Amino acid sequence: MNKINVALVRLLQFVVFVLFTFAVTAYIGAIVLLPLDLIVLLGKLLSVIGFNGFIGAFVAVPVVGYLVFTAYKVPGLGQLIVETGVDLAKTGKARVEAFNEIASAVKG
Repeated sequence: MNKINVALVRLLQFVVFVLFTFAVTAYIGAIVLLPLDLIVLLGKLLSVIGFNGFIGAFVAVPVVGYLVFTAYKVPGLGQLIVETGVDLAKTGKARVEAFNEIASAVKG
């Protein structure tokens, strides 16, 4: 029965590891894909107005670049975004390591 309890703890540890790995990956992916999605949406909006898709994208890239640059100039915003991702990764690591104590207590 002792081995089953240890296996259960290790299984839950793996599930928590996968959950936090997914969360960190989704956070980084959202940061990368948000400006790209904005370019696509502005390109589609300009094509609805009557511009060609290529011209819409050609106009949307500098607009999104300017918005990203404006967000970059906000004091502390970039650092806050990076710190949030690092805190998420550190929290995940701490939660996964907490299972090691439980597993050693179950082993006896």
